Amino acid sequence: MKTPTRKMTVPAFREAAERGQKLTMLTAYDYLWAGIMDEAGVDSILVGDSLAMVVQGKSTTLPVTLDQMIYHGELVARAVQRALVIVDMPFMSYQVSPQQAVENAGRIMKETGADAIKLEGGAIQSETIRGIGRAEIPVMAHIGMRPQAVRQLGGMGKIQRDEQRLLDDARAAEDAGAFSIVLELVPEDIAGRITEALSIPTIGIGAGARCSGQVLVGPDMLGLNPGFKPRFLKQFGDLRNNALSAVRGYIQEVQNGQFPDEQHSHH
Repeated sequence: MKTPTRKMTVPAFREAAERGQKLTMLTAYDYLWAGIMDEAGVDSILVGDSLAMVVQGKSTTLPVTLDQMIYHGELVARAVQRALVIVDMPFMSYQVSPQQAVENAGRIMKETGADAIKLEGGAIQSETIRGIGRAEIPVMAHIGMRPQAVRQLGGMGKIQRDEQRLLDDARAAEDAGAFSIVLELVPEDIAGRITEALSIPTIGIGAGARCSGQVLVGPDMLGLNPGFKPRFLKQFGDLRNNALSAVRGYIQEVQNGQFPDEQHSHH
C-alpha cells in the first residue's frame, strides 16, 4: 500500500468522509511513535488524554494537566508530516466557561502546532464548541462514553444506549460547528443511525463499522497493554512480547560476554 503524501487538513478530512473513504485515527504521545504512524499513512493522530492511563499509569484520564497535554502535543506535531493532529483538552480545561475554553484551546494551538482540538460533550458543550469555533480553532466533539465523566457515568467501559440523547448531543455538536464527532461505546445500530443523520464524519471506538472512521489507542492496538482486552479492541501487533524477547536477549549476551563483540567495538 502506497503511503499518501498530501497533508490531511480539516476540510480534507471531511471531504474524504464524504467520498466514502473510511477514516483512520490512532493515539500517539511522543515523537517516535507519531512519526511511525504518520509514515504508515494514518489519516489522523490524536494526542489523547488517555496518556494519563497508558503513559502515566493512572486509573482514569482525570489527573492529566493542560501543560502535560501541550508538552506531548508538541512532540507529536513535530514528528508529523501528513496526518491531521488533534489534541485532547483535558478535564477542567474547558468546563468552567467558554472563555476559559477558548483561551486554553488557543494555548494548545499556539504551543503545539496541532491542527485541531477535541473536547468531550455534545449539547452541554455546544456554546463552548461555538466559542472555540469563533476563534477559528477546529473542534472535534466526543459523545457516548466520556472518560472525563467517569465518576458521573459510574465507571469506565459503560455502553451508552440512550439513542435520543446521543442523537441530540451529536446534532448539537454539529450545529455548534464541530467538524467531526467521536462516538465511544455506542451500539452499532445507534452509531449507524447517528452517522446517517449527520453531515460531518463520525469516528467510532467501540461503536461498530457504520461510523465514518475508527480510532484506537496506539499502545493497545500494538499489543503493549496485554491486560486491557475490551470487546472493541483488536491487537494488530505483539510488541510487548517482541520487546521482552529483545531485552532478555540483551541481558543474556551482556552477562555471557557476547556483547559487545568485535563488530560492535571501536579500536
